[in-house]
Amino acid sequence: YILLRTAARWFALLGAAVGLLVGVMTVVSVLGRALVSRPIMGDVELTQVGIALCISLCLPWCQLQRGNIIVDFFTQGLPQAHQWLLDAVGSVLIATMYMLLAWRSSVGAQSVHAAFETTMILGLPMWWAYAGLVPGLVLSAGVALWQAWRLVAGFAARRRAEPAAVLAHPLKTLDPVNKDAACARPPWASSCSAACCC
Repeated sequence: YILLRTAARWFALLGAAVGLLVGVMTVVSVLGRALVSRPIMGDVELTQVGIALCISLCLPWCQLQRGNIIVDFFTQGLPQAHQWLLDAVGSVLIATMYMLLAWRSSVGAQSVHAAFETTMILGLPMWWAYAGLVPGLVLSAGVALWQAWRLVAGFAARRRAEPAAVLAHPLKTLDPVNKDAACARPPWASSCSAACCC
């Protein structure tokens, strides 16, 4: 868990840095176009590649923090253990999606590398953009699978516990920030989702 958390944090920091650089470049390019009619050459290409890289690098941290949108309207009334089991199934499904995207991105990188494809203006190799997505997607899949394992373990513990016992959410027990919190939820949430309720 510590390795996953550390890697996800560094990936997120790198992704944020890339996003910040893209934002600064966009401002400079717009000002250059407006003031002296000289924008940054290839700014659109750099923005497309940079933002895609930023998103893929931030995905592991988002997954670790359970930041994905969850629709739990039909599952709120289920027992705690069943909610955890459904969350585990969801984690496995999203890990499968991450791995599928990582696989197709790596195949795409190999394909455009073999074809010597480059961007239109700057002539940058296109395979860089595809290959840059793979690490973040693979780490996101690893985080999701770890979460699924923790949720299944929590489900088993819930089944063994007394019916009246209140157990902490399996993904919160190792969270140094929120381990004592009853329920970390955004202020606009009307009710605790199955992913964050303790």
